[in-house]
Amino acid sequence: MNRSRVSIALVSAVLLAASSFVANADAWTVKDGAGKTHEIADVSRIVTIGGAVTEIVYALGFGDRVIAVDITSTYPASTKSKPSVGYMRALSPEGVLALGPKIILAIEGSGPKDAVEVLSRASIPFVIVPEGYDEASVLRKVRFVAQVLGVPEKGEALAKKIAEDFAAVTAMRAKITTHRSAVFVLAVGNGSPTIAGEHTSAEGIFKLAGVDNAISGLHGYKPATPEATQAAQPQAVITLFERNHGLEADVMFALPAFAGTPAARDKRLISIPSYYLSFGPRSAHAAQKLAASIYPELALPQLPPRPWTEAETAPTR
Repeated sequence: MNRSRVSIALVSAVLLAASSFVANADAWTVKDGAGKTHEIADVSRIVTIGGAVTEIVYALGFGDRVIAVDITSTYPASTKSKPSVGYMRALSPEGVLALGPKIILAIEGSGPKDAVEVLSRASIPFVIVPEGYDEASVLRKVRFVAQVLGVPEKGEALAKKIAEDFAAVTAMRAKITTHRSAVFVLAVGNGSPTIAGEHTSAEGIFKLAGVDNAISGLHGYKPATPEATQAAQPQAVITLFERNHGLEADVMFALPAFAGTPAARDKRLISIPSYYLSFGPRSAHAAQKLAASIYPELALPQLPPRPWTEAETAPTR
């Protein structure tokens, strides 16, 4: 009897081990932007954090598996019907995990730090997507997300098409013989603008569009002094539709920071949608649109529409 029980126990153990092997036989591993290695076995319920991440997941054909997004994920339009996990830098681990995801894809820079640490210790993969603000970074994101989702071939195909768009943007920049300079204004508080310096997504889209950042020697986003912006003499001021709070040119250029600058003289205030700064699959199109707004006299050619750029809203004005 004891020998029979032992045999049954051994068989059960073998079957359990075999079932575990079968369950993970089709799993794959990835190393994320934080250097952590993940085993991925189930992508049936995805939470995406970061507009670029969400757009890439949809462009790869996994939109129907997305169960929740953060508030920076506003495209495509169907994301608006998804539950929200809040702002990417103010995540609540409990709220995210309560949705029952099988995998979480979050752009590098998501936070706060303690929330990321909790999510990283969860039993499901919390995968950090590496950030960056240039062409190579966009293509890297596409290939990485495709690898995480287990469809690297789709990632290569998507990256190839996006690379073609970037090549067209490179050719477009060659037509810009004299660059104009601009200042990106993130927000205005108490009459003082917060502007973008070096190593920012705003500077990244400026470079792609053939526009010089008028602000040098400033790292990140910082409040600007009138002396600094006056010395920079920007030829254009760029703001976000979502954050300019209805500031029209007359109001913006009456600020001490910009009064008397070439941008004020020409009333060149351009508002752009926030996805211009996310560096996702629409970045080449965003660069072309920004360049066309800065250099209207050049009649720069438009890029062909793509499945992942259709039904765009909020064009530059």
